[in-house]
Amino acid sequence: MAVIETAEKILPSGLRAVLSPVLRRHAGFLQGENEVAAAQRMALIAFAIRIISAGIAFVSQIALARLMGEFEYGIFVFVWVLVVLFGNLSCLGFHSTVIRFLPQYRAANAHDEIRGLTVTARIFSMLSASMLATIGFVGLHLFGEGIASYYLVPVFLGLFCLPMIALGDVLDGTARANSWPVVALSPTYIVRPLLILSFMLAAVYCGAPKTATTAMQAGLAATYATSIGQFVAVTWRLRRNLVAGPRRIDFLVWFNVALPIFLIEGFGFLLTNSDVVVVGLYLDPQEVAVYFAAAKTITLVQFVYFSVKAAAAPQFSAMMAEGDMQALARFAGETVRWSFWPSLVVGLSVLAAGDLLLSLFGPAFGAGYVLMAILFAGILAKSLVGPGEVLLTMAGRQKLCVLLYAGALAANIGLNVTLIPLFGLVGAASATAAAMMVEALLLHLAVRRTLGIVLFAFAHPLILESSKKT
Repeated sequence: MAVIETAEKILPSGLRAVLSPVLRRHAGFLQGENEVAAAQRMALIAFAIRIISAGIAFVSQIALARLMGEFEYGIFVFVWVLVVLFGNLSCLGFHSTVIRFLPQYRAANAHDEIRGLTVTARIFSMLSASMLATIGFVGLHLFGEGIASYYLVPVFLGLFCLPMIALGDVLDGTARANSWPVVALSPTYIVRPLLILSFMLAAVYCGAPKTATTAMQAGLAATYATSIGQFVAVTWRLRRNLVAGPRRIDFLVWFNVALPIFLIEGFGFLLTNSDVVVVGLYLDPQEVAVYFAAAKTITLVQFVYFSVKAAAAPQFSAMMAEGDMQALARFAGETVRWSFWPSLVVGLSVLAAGDLLLSLFGPAFGAGYVLMAILFAGILAKSLVGPGEVLLTMAGRQKLCVLLYAGALAANIGLNVTLIPLFGLVGAASATAAAMMVEALLLHLAVRRTLGIVLFAFAHPLILESSKKT
């Protein structure tokens, strides 16, 4: 209670009266040593890091856009999205497989398996990413004449980032599995964007041109510095808690678990980034820059959804274990309302300040306001059904989630390919918003058909009569 008492002493009297009951109510997870308290602390720290990282990312992107101009900035963000996308996918799910197995091995004191898993995941992910990078180098050599010249050098530099992106994702998973949230998240979400901006500013100060190539060089240096630093930190912590010894490698067991994880997370990650990729394939870098700025600005609304998703998952799991479907339905209905109404308020607030926020990127970015409004319609549609995919996953319907994500991704890509040539950026935003609506509709129908819960912000969430026996 010492931490709580100290906090109460430094608070003004007015705030002390309001916050003291809250602090004391949550003192258990702030100071407790049991697994539940540790999990709650980790979730709180992770959420705080993501909030801080969102602010850092937003400010750093504004600085880069101002520094480079929309053309060079558009080249950089398109290539960087590709680098992060393929770096993550090249892990083939092993970064999450570590989270799945390591706590289980630790509980069983299976130290040989822990040593084998942590080393195997790192080596496999880096080899997989290196193989993908090699394929990329060969592709540049064979088909480089068909690629716009201003993309060649940034893509070439980006390919060198892939092994370090993959290593960073595996180290992230290893740290999460050990309940080290700061070591897990801060390198990727806080340190790396700050280093990219710092290295870029330092390079320009030393006389380097304000181009996407310079920005990718900064990104390359920041990626290696961040991943190597995280590697040292995670390895030191592992060695402090785990004595040296033999390694047991159950590669096929791990790979069989990693593959479905790769499909679920891969479809979700592709769905999140496919619009920027398709825009970059069809339109000029200036338009990519405007779309990226508009999309990332309105995406601030989705922090509401991510917060509800994080809070709902353990409750969904517990209620499914208890078998009380009516209580589950009521709670699911609450999560939908938590998702929809705050998203509506935050979204309208962001739109009200939209012109100002976009102007921070530069004069040309004001054209993105209409894109923000269109994308907000899609985000709001998704919030109408809340964290439906989490509910399905906790109910053991992971394969169904894969099919839903695949359908939504196919709709996203198909609509983008169809509408971008016809309507440009408006077509891209409309396609992405429509794909979100398709995803929301599929989730609503899937939850209704499999669990009998009507998941909709304006509907009563109780179990359908036909599903009460299941």
